[in-house]
Amino acid sequence: MNNIKTSDFNYELPPELIAQTPLENRQKSRMMILDKNTGSIKHKIFENILEHINSGDTIVLNDTKVLPARLFGSRENKEEIIEVLLIKELGNNKWETLVRPGKKLKIGTKVIFKQDLLEAIVVDILPEGERVIEFKYSGIFNEILDELGTMPLPPYITEKLDDKDRYQTVYSKNIGSAAAPTAGLHFTTEILTKLEEKGVNIVYVTLHVGLGTFRPVKVDNVLEHKMHSEYFNISKESCDILNETKKRGNKVFCVGTTSCRVIESAAKEDGTIFPMSGETDIFIYPGYKFKMVDALLTNFHLPESTLIMLVSALASKKNIINAYNTAVKEKYRFFSFGDCMLII
Repeated sequence: MNNIKTSDFNYELPPELIAQTPLENRQKSRMMILDKNTGSIKHKIFENILEHINSGDTIVLNDTKVLPARLFGSRENKEEIIEVLLIKELGNNKWETLVRPGKKLKIGTKVIFKQDLLEAIVVDILPEGERVIEFKYSGIFNEILDELGTMPLPPYITEKLDDKDRYQTVYSKNIGSAAAPTAGLHFTTEILTKLEEKGVNIVYVTLHVGLGTFRPVKVDNVLEHKMHSEYFNISKESCDILNETKKRGNKVFCVGTTSCRVIESAAKEDGTIFPMSGETDIFIYPGYKFKMVDALLTNFHLPESTLIMLVSALASKKNIINAYNTAVKEKYRFFSFGDCMLII
């Protein structure tokens, strides 16, 4: 497979279908059921997910927690607002960031967010224009972020988020993401309890969502796109449950493309999985052979994104584009705060 066109993963989306705010009740989102083999489609509500997961199956959740990673400050002795989005912690108080306006932030530029509490200096400029900045602060960094930072909502969401917890999953635990694993936003503690009562195993993995989520595919040939690496971790306990699930002949359901990428990064060709921790830049597109993932709960993704390519690898490009066109016709809500699709 030498050439897969980025344009093959395009579809027409009316802007009014982009969800601007979360639903009042997380579990009441619409859920499209897509049969990955036949392409057949059914329309349900998310809380119906219990009907599609059997006792002995395992569901995989990404327990990452979103940083209030968007900061606003100004250059020293300047009034102009500088926006800084934290993407990835590099250690020693250094972070990889996206900044606006970028041209103003040369190496050595100092940014003040709050006098005597938080400031930073640009120490490097990366090939794609990201800035590495080093923070100086007084106190505990995460507490300062809670005070000064705002949730890093994607640029297509223009409404103000009244409750910042609605951009966190109910099971978020390990802080470090620059964006939410949005398929998990539909879950409530009630749904998780009902799954456990049914005999479904729930395992947790961690992937800190980073720049890969924000970076569009800019090349015509998908195979030339370079994924940004993101930190992930999967424990021995989770691996044992997953291996036992497959041995029994039960199914592995991943919640979100991030959980899917963890599982496929740690799985071996023989369909077993081992504990791992580190960086992954796995890029899943049509032609990829899944090692462990059987089913996927996912939101509706941006046209020509790596995420729509991943779901097309699982269910075929033809079935996915047809499903997306059906979702548009049926007026599903799209993207982070939108409805979801269960690929089985």
